Amino acid sequence: MSKQDNYVWYASFGSNLFENRFRCYIEGGQPPGSNRREVGSRDCTLPLKNSPVSLPYKLYFSGWSDRWDGAGAFIDTVKDEQTETWGRMYLITEEQFEDVVRQENGVEDMEVDIEQVLNEGSLVIDEDSYYGNLLHAGNQEGYPIFTFTNPKPLSEQTITRPSTPYLAMLIRGFMEAYTTDVERITTYLYEKPGVPEHYSREEIHQFVQQVAEQA
Repeated sequence: MSKQDNYVWYASFGSNLFENRFRCYIEGGQPPGSNRREVGSRDCTLPLKNSPVSLPYKLYFSGWSDRWDGAGAFIDTVKDEQTETWGRMYLITEEQFEDVVRQENGVEDMEVDIEQVLNEGSLVIDEDSYYGNLLHAGNQEGYPIFTFTNPKPLSEQTITRPSTPYLAMLIRGFMEAYTTDVERITTYLYEKPGVPEHYSREEIHQFVQQVAEQA
């Protein structure tokens, strides 16, 4: 079967939690708050379905995204069964997943070997790319779950500040996939490295409330 025929779950833990933002990687377009227009996938068919998913990897903010003028969200490369990072997964084709990986990494011809990721559990396809490390995060409904993060573990990262437009995308995604409870979202976000170092808890609470009111 070709890549167009095989489906996989792509699991997001960052801005792609918000469905309209993720659709820009499929259909093309520029999401609100972003500085970049996405080219979209070769196949613009929307995901067959989506579902919340808990990822056993710690979430943190690091690096610099020119899309969002601030840090991006990443998960540790080290699995932690005590951690429940909020994710949302989309059922898309292997080819579409490859196109999402290319767009996240800003590389037009990056190839994804699905079988190798399955066999090895993780695969670094580009050591210099922010999201060059592919992870097999389990299976659901007979399809493998894949995500991607930085090749280096959390212990080797420099924690940096996420911008409010970026946090707004995450918050909107949380509200779609998990909860509209402002206090619960505030508590979740404020525990993540990169947030308490640059924002007070009250600032995050007020911002979550603001995003909720605009939803």
